[in-house]
Amino acid sequence: MQTEQIGDYEIEYAGERLADVDGWAAFVTVYGPSTNPMHRNALIPHQRVVVEQVFDTEEMAQGEARAAALSMLPGGAGSAPAAPPTA
Repeated sequence: MQTEQIGDYEIEYAGERLADVDGWAAFVTVYGPSTNPMHRNALIPHQRVVVEQVFDTEEMAQGEARAAALSMLPGGAGSAPAAPPTA
């Protein structure tokens, strides 16, 4: 799972192996600002995105999940660098 800070938002995106078919699915969680630093405010809870597609690799699923997460950010906050950070 990758994590990235975009402005006030923290996005988590991942490729998760599917049990029923051979492939990977894209998953996203988006957290927003919180007044308590010990609590993350999930604006978009962990969910599968691009549900009609199964990806051949985890990296492909992560890329699509990141793109979906950026498109979900309110107020155009999704104008981030094109490439995810390397871990």
